[in-house]
This record gives sequence, structure tokens and C-alpha cells, in this order.
Amino acid sequence: MPRIPIFRLGKEPEKLALPSLSSSAPTISLEGLSVGVDNLRHDVSLSPSFLDAARAQMARLIVRHGEVEGLLSAEAPTSVSVPSWMRELAGPATRAKAEPLDWKALLAELHLAALKRAKREENISVDLLARLAVMKFLRVEMSLQFGQVLERCRLLLKSYDGLRQGKAMEYRERVAVFQVRKKIILRRVGQDLFLTLREIEKETLARTRRSLFGEDGSVGCDSYDLFVNRLIFSDDGRDDYLCAEHYVMLGNWDRDPDRYGRMREIVSGFLRALYGEETSGETIDGWMSVPENAHALVGSGTPDDSAPEGRARSERLGSWVRLLEDEQVMEHVIASYFVVPLLSEYAPRVNAQQLKNALTLRAECDRVERLIQEHGKLSPNSLYAAVARVAACRGAERSKVAARFLQDFLRYHRDLRRLETVNAALDTVNLATNERLRELSRVNGTLYEFMLPNEQQKPDEERVLRHVVIKADVRDSTRLTQTMMEKGLNPASYFSLNFYDPVNKLLAKYGATKVFLEGDAIILAILEREGGPGLAVSRACVLAREIIEIVRGYNQLLQQRSGMPGLELGVGITLQESAPLYLMDGEHQIMISEALNESDRLSSCNKQARKAMDALAGPFHVYAFQIANEAQADASTEDANVNINYNLGGIRMNQAAFRKLQQEITLQPLQVKFSASPGLSDKGEYHLFSGQVPVDRDIFRKIVVRESRVAQVNPNDFSVQGWTERSYYEVCTDPAIYAALEKKKAAKSSG
Repeated sequence: MPRIPIFRLGKEPEKLALPSLSSSAPTISLEGLSVGVDNLRHDVSLSPSFLDAARAQMARLIVRHGEVEGLLSAEAPTSVSVPSWMRELAGPATRAKAEPLDWKALLAELHLAALKRAKREENISVDLLARLAVMKFLRVEMSLQFGQVLERCRLLLKSYDGLRQGKAMEYRERVAVFQVRKKIILRRVGQDLFLTLREIEKETLARTRRSLFGEDGSVGCDSYDLFVNRLIFSDDGRDDYLCAEHYVMLGNWDRDPDRYGRMREIVSGFLRALYGEETSGETIDGWMSVPENAHALVGSGTPDDSAPEGRARSERLGSWVRLLEDEQVMEHVIASYFVVPLLSEYAPRVNAQQLKNALTLRAECDRVERLIQEHGKLSPNSLYAAVARVAACRGAERSKVAARFLQDFLRYHRDLRRLETVNAALDTVNLATNERLRELSRVNGTLYEFMLPNEQQKPDEERVLRHVVIKADVRDSTRLTQTMMEKGLNPASYFSLNFYDPVNKLLAKYGATKVFLEGDAIILAILEREGGPGLAVSRACVLAREIIEIVRGYNQLLQQRSGMPGLELGVGITLQESAPLYLMDGEHQIMISEALNESDRLSSCNKQARKAMDALAGPFHVYAFQIANEAQADASTEDANVNINYNLGGIRMNQAAFRKLQQEITLQPLQVKFSASPGLSDKGEYHLFSGQVPVDRDIFRKIVVRESRVAQVNPNDFSVQGWTERSYYEVCTDPAIYAALEKKKAAKSSG
């Protein structure tokens, strides 16, 4: 009989819009951090006290969860009984060995120190790097400590060979069980470590981070959720027992219909059926990383028809249950929850996946039953009860299980994605354990050291911000050496007594260090550190002046006494706005810096220019020229088209050094004109500035700096053809300039 259509009065109720789902994409950004010496990873060194305490804590946890306390207690030396009168003579008993350091307190203290450092540097990535470094150490060290505890057990077993056979057999069996249960023991140790990390995050770190960086603080603050993850100490997040206890135990074998990959496809299909087939995989992955979306879609599994939203959720829940049944995974989902109580009773004697499959497959149930009976001490009653419960799960109970499964699966998917993100970030962290590599990274300024407050060896104020390189180059050293050898003189001692030794005595005065010698040149560096006086360039200028003056004085003295040839120098000063890098040659540091190459160029003197300028230079000792017919090239960068340099007894600095000098001291323009070569210094193509440099508490040195434009010249006679827009800078060394300055000052004061 055909059905009679039922006509309803009124409009059909409007279909509710689908809930708006939240999305999440886990990320860890280490932006703004320097890579280490391998140019790939970030070098990190952790507090030695923390490392020792962490190792001791992991060893204690492994011993406890491995149930070998009684065995290892034999390691402690037994007390020797002595008469009471001897004990009285020996005096009071020595104190018991101090308890191990409170690892939890040290862990919190280390992370708090990293947070404060991140605040000082205004970069949350510094603290994230510390978190990753601690996590990497704990994960690596956990397995190493298991191996060490196992080795301790084996050494004790050897001491029982041939003695107390009964006790030896008992201990040997316990060690064998300990070794077999490695995965279980490490999982429990990892969960204890996770709980400690979560406790300090909730009790201390989260509140401190909000205080320092605000509620939102930084984009990086979202990354901290990745460390509060139950899977953080697992290899790949596929631990049956961990999933069964905190998520849902999925299948592991390729033949399992409820393995993670397939269940992810089923959930993705469910979301696409609701929101459209065109929904991208990236969007779905973001939705699946928010467990709260499960409740918005299907609720808790209890039908709620009292409101339109409740009826819509009930309809979606029905669709979800039907999808699980159509994909033939519903029984496996139910079994994954009812198997949990069986794990503590039958596992690890029976594989967890076997137990779960035994609840749905008759053949697997018979196999597990035989394993239980073979053990002898176990009863299959709990297994039979679980099989009956799975078979009886019908109707509303199946809906509740399906709703719970969706939420648990999304939570597991989220934590799995977080684990993958952390694992990728851990690959960018290098725990510098080799002392040589650690020192190499430290001197290059690429080592991130996270120490406890009482371990700070170098305060943050000593961090190098920039450096100045000074190169003093001897002119025509080959000719000078040959001349002296022809006269039977020793050029090595001559250079040492008149150049190297006097310069060495100046270094401590200006905070300079010797980079290296080049036979006919000496290269010095002044490092400017955070919190320092910030006078690196001005002190380099005064030091360079003193070097020129010392060599000039020795030249005059030697020429008067013995007529020996004098030394001629050219000095280059270069500022680089960063810390230098270093190579390690055994115990020696070798500096790497662009400033070395530039200072070499600034100190150089072209032979053709020297020949032409000897009679034309006047009171200035530094010139820069550009050949006129090459002046059409682009000159956007300093020294881009300077073809010829002249530096004889002068000091030339780069533009960056001059700009920094203007910040360090006050440079006053000078209205003094000198009669240099008319062809080179007319038309006001240079400017002079003077300033006072504080060398010590009450000691100041005057310097005069000349700024001049690069001249375009005819290379045949060095006649000026024009002027470029680029400038070069000289620290004046001629005594006549300073004498004229003093004369002008005296005239002004007398007037």
C-alpha cells in the first residue's frame, strides 16, 4: 500500500548554518637568532649544574620505574661495625651525603633566567631556543641514562659470580626484565619529566612571561603550547599505552582499518561532506588541530532536541556514526576504549594491539586466550567481560563513543602536529658539548649560553657590539731590509725595537689587542662592548696618532746618531658594525672580518701616486684619486671607483668610522686654511674638524680630522680635472696643523 503524503501547514523550518570552526597551525620561529659555526644550527650551551641535576633525576626515575632500587642499593658501601669505644675516639659521625639538588627548582630557575634574557634582548626567540635546548638534552640523555643504569646493574651481577648463586639468579632475572621493559620504563620517565615541565609552566613560567611580554606579548608566545604536550618525550607519538591512557589507541599495522592515516582520511571526508568538497587539505588540517571543534560539530553524544542547535548537532552526530559504520571501523573505535582496563592486567605479556583486536575478532580472541592460559597466573575473565561489553554497545552508547572518539582523535592529531613541529625545530639546535667547538662559537658571538645566575662568568655587558681594526703598514719594507743587510745591520731587531715593541706598550692604555703581525705590518683591534664607554673609534684615532709620533721620534733619533734609514708608515682605521668572527688554530684565535681587508686598502700607498705627490702633499698625508676618464662609472658606494690611494705617514679612516666618531665626541669645524698644493686643495674641497678624546680620567688628547672630496685627476701629472661627490677622511698627523691650532687658540684667549 503506497504511503499517504502528509501535508504540513506553515513554512519549512530554516536550516541552521554550520558552526564556524577554529583553526590552528603550530609554528616555532627562531627569527633574529644567529646560526652557529656550522652555519646551519643554533649553538647552545646549558648550565653544568642543571645538566648534572637533570642526569641524576633521570637516573633516579629510571631506577624507580625499573624496580631495581634493591639491586643497586648494593652499590652503597656497607658500614663496618666497630666497638663503641673506637666510635667514641673517632668522634662524631660524618654527615650523610647531601641530597641531590632540587631538579625542579633548577629547571624553573634556568627557564626564568632565559625569559629575563629574552626580555633584555626584546626577542622571545631567545627563550624559545632555551626551551628547545632543554627539551633536546632531556630526550637524548634519557636513553643514555638508561644505558648507564643497565651497565651498573651488569657490573653488580659480575660481583655475584661464584657466590650466593640463589641471589645471583634472582638479580640476573631482574636485570633481564629491566632490559626487556626499556620502552615502558622510558615512557614512564618521560611522563614524569613532562609533568614537571607542565607544573613549572603553570606555576611560574606562564605568569612571568605574561608579566614580561604581556598577555599577547609576541607572536612567539603561541609556541609555548607546543611544549605542554603529552607526546613530547615519545619518538614519533605512536605509543599504544600513551595513546590508550590519554587519547585513543589506534591501529598500528597496515592491515588495521583504524590506523591513523585512514582515520584521518575518514575525518577529512566527514568535514568535506559538511563544508564542501572544495575545502582545502590545509584548511581541514587546521580545523583538526582544534579539539573543541568536535563538540561544536557533534556535541557530547547525548541527543538534545530542545534547541535548533542541539537538533543540528544530533543530525551531524548521526551522520558521523553512519560514516564510521560504513567504513567498518566503528567496532574498532569501541574496542579502543574498552581495551584500556585490560592493559594493566595483561600487558606487556600480551601485545596491546592483540588485546584490542581480540575484542572484535574471534580468531584473535582465541589466540589471546591461549596466551593467557599459557601464562598460568592470569585469568581470561576480564577479557570475556570486555568482549561482551563491546558486543552490547548499541544505540545511544555508540553515539557517545563516536562523539568522544572525534574529540580524542582531534586532540591526538593536534598533539601529533605539535610534536612534528618541535622535532623539526630541535633539528636546528646544536648542543655544543665539545669544548673546542664551544669556545669557537663563543668567540664568534654565536654561542647562546643559558646559565644559572650563580654561574654567569661573563655579564651581558661584555657582549661585543662592533669593532675597529687598525693596520699600520711599513712602506718599502723590502727595500729597507735590503739596505740594512747590505750595511751588515739586523733588520729584525730594527723593526722590533723601533716599531713592534713601542706599539705593544700602548695596547693596554687604549684597550687594544694585537690581531697578528704581517712582517712589515701590525694589525690591532679595539672591541666595543655593550655597557662600555663607546669610544672605540676616537681611541683608535689617538692610538694611531701615537704610533705615527713614536715612529717619527725614533726616525729622528736614529738619523741623528747613525744615519740609519727611517721607517715610513701608512695607517688605516676601519669600523665594522658587528662583532668579529674567529677561527681557532689550536689555542690561537684567528680573526675574520671585512674590516681587515678594508683597513689594508686604506693604509696602502700607490707607487705612482707617491712619486707624483712627494712634492705636492703639503701638511696632509692622505689623498684619494679617481682617474678622470673613468669617472662616468656609478659611484654609489664608498671607494667604488677610487683607483689610486696615497697614504704616507698618514691615518685614513672609512666613512663608518667617521660617522661613529661624530657620535662619540664633539667635532668642531675649524676655520684654518693651509697652503697645500694649489692643484689639490683649493676651492674649499676639504673641511677640518677638531675634538678632544678622553684617554683616561683626567687625560685628553686632541685630534684633527680632515674630510675631503675625491679628486678626478690626470694620471700623467695628477692635475685635478674635477671633484667627485664622495669623501675620504684623514686623521691629521702633521705637527704643523696642531701647532697652528694651538697658536690660534692662544691668540683667541689673549685677545
